[in-house]
Amino acid sequence: MKKLDVIAAVLLVIGGLNWGLVSVAHFDLVAAIFGMKFGETSTLSSVVYALVGLAALYQAISFKAIQHRWGHDPAPARAR
Repeated sequence: MKKLDVIAAVLLVIGGLNWGLVSVAHFDLVAAIFGMKFGETSTLSSVVYALVGLAALYQAISFKAIQHRWGHDPAPARAR
């Protein structure tokens, strides 16, 4: 499962960098990798975008399990 955690994290970094480049420089890194112009899509770029979306869902749904798996459990809440 740790491999899946790392793959998801890498996909999220790629997605985040791509969105940052799109907003700041109007440059679509994923499109450029597949030899397309800004705003164009292909089957491969759609697959990449779908994988980034699935990685985000995976991270959001299993956040606590990922923390536990990597040994970074947050401190327990204090009793009042």
